[in-house]
Amino acid sequence: MNASRPVSLKRQLIVRLLAFQISILLVFSAALVGYLIRADEGGALIDPQFTEVAARSIQRGADGRLHLAETKELADLRATTPGLWFVARSDRGEFVTFGEVPSLYQPIARNLDRITFADIRDTSPPFRDIAVVRRAAGPAGEFTVIGKGGLFSMTFVVLFLSNLMMIPVLSLLALITVIITPLIIRRAFRRLSIAARQAGRIDTDRRGTRLSPEGLPAEVVPLVESMNGALRRLDEGYDRQQRFIVDAAHELRTPIAILQAKIEASADIPLAARLQRDVARLATLAEQLLDLQRLERFAPLREGVDLGHIARGVAADIAPLVITGGGDLEVADLGGRPVRGDPAAIERVLANLIQNAIDHGGRNVLLRIRGTAIEVEDDGPGIPAEERDRVFDPFHRLRARGTGSGLGLNLVRQVMTLHGGTACALEAPAGGTIMRLEFVESTQG
Repeated sequence: MNASRPVSLKRQLIVRLLAFQISILLVFSAALVGYLIRADEGGALIDPQFTEVAARSIQRGADGRLHLAETKELADLRATTPGLWFVARSDRGEFVTFGEVPSLYQPIARNLDRITFADIRDTSPPFRDIAVVRRAAGPAGEFTVIGKGGLFSMTFVVLFLSNLMMIPVLSLLALITVIITPLIIRRAFRRLSIAARQAGRIDTDRRGTRLSPEGLPAEVVPLVESMNGALRRLDEGYDRQQRFIVDAAHELRTPIAILQAKIEASADIPLAARLQRDVARLATLAEQLLDLQRLERFAPLREGVDLGHIARGVAADIAPLVITGGGDLEVADLGGRPVRGDPAAIERVLANLIQNAIDHGGRNVLLRIRGTAIEVEDDGPGIPAEERDRVFDPFHRLRARGTGSGLGLNLVRQVMTLHGGTACALEAPAGGTIMRLEFVESTQG
């Protein structure tokens, strides 16, 4: 079953904040609409469009007098608007009347030269006394028109205007939320990203590192403090383990030395030879355990280390042992470049790999220097592809009954890690194994 993808905190905050803002705005708008509807004294308005129809229906005859023409617009308006009436006054003081003008508005109609705009509201249905005053233009000129046309609901107007107002407000809120919220989140969690990078650099070779809670959100500080506590406990456990290994290795030295002395004094030569190999194996294991402790005090790396010089020195020291065993050791310097490293540690690593090639590989060993890498190649049976990375694990042996301790190649990888380099096992062209050490090039020319 596939694991669910992590949910973006930024996306969650944006969506939830936007939903909250929209909800608050909708509730506020509903309350505002309700208040406006309750506070409204009339509840209906006149559509002032009829004044335009009236102005376009007024025409001037051949005698120069105004008269009302039965246009299609006027006929349609009259058919759909019961109680339609209006009085139109021209700028010359001429009047055109349509319908039954209420007595209330007859004095006002005579004074339209003083009024150009008005909305006169009624208090209750059927709204007989409601009227508007507007300026409108037609074929006969400009007119001031007072009258009553079609009605429409005040509630509808309030809802329409409220919704119209909400559109830009919602758009602005959404824009602010989508743009500003990520910036705020990025700024608030910038220190959290720094802490995450610090945590990513923590490993067994960089112990003692703690995550800094400085500048982090208060909600995240308990998590960071818990992680620091876990790191501290892990460091303490690692230190106890290292002390146990060192103490055990030191304690083994004395009985191993006693056993070696007794074996050398034994009269049973065949038995002594077999026991000598087993004791030598114990001695090697003890020394390798101590090497693990020595890595904790790894010397600062030097610049400009010559790999070819180190390789030739190690080969000169080990060659007699290889030749005595019937093997051959060759050095091929194909042009090395200066690297950063600890010469003594590199010598121990090369000696370990050469001895390992002799013990578990073939009879011929080639030490090759190329660029910033050293390769130790043998003509043995090789290492299966699925085992080439596992052979560097501690106490891992390719053959269950092998004579090695399983720590040699693990120490090689640890030393290369401290050098900032890599160690890997490759297949040789002839079928053997190539142990390749890749170093970091020196910054000094």
